[in-house]
Amino acid sequence: MDFSLSPQLMELQQRTRDFIAHEIIPMERDPRQGIHGPSEELRAALVEKARTAGLLTPHASRELGGMGLSHMEKAVVFEEAGYSTLGPTAMNIHAPDEGNIHLLEVVASTAQKERWLRPQVQGHTRSCFAMTEPPPGAGADPSMLNTTAVRDGDDYLINGTKWFITGADGAAYVIIMARMEDGSATMFLSDMPREGITLVRNMDAMDTCFTGGHGVLRFDNLRVPATDVLGELGKGFRYAQIRLAPARLTHCMRWLGQARRAHDVALEHARQRRAFGQRLGEHEGVGYMLADNDMDLMTARLHIWHTAWVLDQGGRGNFESSRAKTVCSEAQWRVVDRSVQILGGQGVTGETIVMRIFQDMRAFRVYDGPSEVHRWSMARKILGGDGMLDPVSR
Repeated sequence: MDFSLSPQLMELQQRTRDFIAHEIIPMERDPRQGIHGPSEELRAALVEKARTAGLLTPHASRELGGMGLSHMEKAVVFEEAGYSTLGPTAMNIHAPDEGNIHLLEVVASTAQKERWLRPQVQGHTRSCFAMTEPPPGAGADPSMLNTTAVRDGDDYLINGTKWFITGADGAAYVIIMARMEDGSATMFLSDMPREGITLVRNMDAMDTCFTGGHGVLRFDNLRVPATDVLGELGKGFRYAQIRLAPARLTHCMRWLGQARRAHDVALEHARQRRAFGQRLGEHEGVGYMLADNDMDLMTARLHIWHTAWVLDQGGRGNFESSRAKTVCSEAQWRVVDRSVQILGGQGVTGETIVMRIFQDMRAFRVYDGPSEVHRWSMARKILGGDGMLDPVSR
């Protein structure tokens, strides 16, 4: 595995780093943010900055106006974007849009791409992905899917309730996972808002980084034409894996930037703050935390890069993405938690960006599969022998 960066990628890394530092970080205290994320007005302003800088939706294909980045290239660029709480929004690489863009590029028909994907790649629209349901419906166990799709002539009628649907408020379209009459799962595309879709409420959450927040959606006889089936009937669970394995990894990439930012703020404080006759960082207790941060950041980066390499080699990467998601979410959380501790009183107030990162990142250990579910899934594969296979064949 050669993890050296090409001159072109190093140039893109620096260009992204400069863009975030000079254009986006100064906007982090913009008042157009609330408990349900950046407003549409702020999102549009941020997207325009990325468009001007030539950094909008870099992961999309060149045919759609992106840069066609490989997974390894995304690892480098997305980390730099994540250094600001607003960076992924500006560059149109935040969840759930980043994962939906990838899914539609792989699965959608030409007509569907022109209708829904191209405007999204251009930064004009947002989307949401509706799979998670209230009990007793699907959560970490997608087989418990309760939302139904029943054929009615040339259409399907969809009924059910979804929640924790990130970005639902203001989304231009939704991808709906529903159970068919034969028990299989299918994905459907639908414009939003429209008759048959109700945004019941937005859920208050610890994180405030996603435009549109996290919504509860109800589908009441939503009529979807057969032409708006995403991909093939009955292949919804397979398509979910196409989306989720890379999406788990891109979460790790973006949050690595956030963890690095928290560490940098804490490090600067440890260099400048004096206590008991010496710099704070010269006290062993603080120095050890800084060293542990460095090790956790490198551990996370190596897991990201290795998994990106597997995906770039054509591997499915399901095992590796579960491992990376678990390792990275926990390592990056430890970095941010230590950074709060090093900052002391400043770490638990809005005096620095670290408290905001702390609040936003805690959810990372839960969404896209809690750590415990990934460990359970990995254990089953290891016990079955799959954990020892060549990673590219897995």
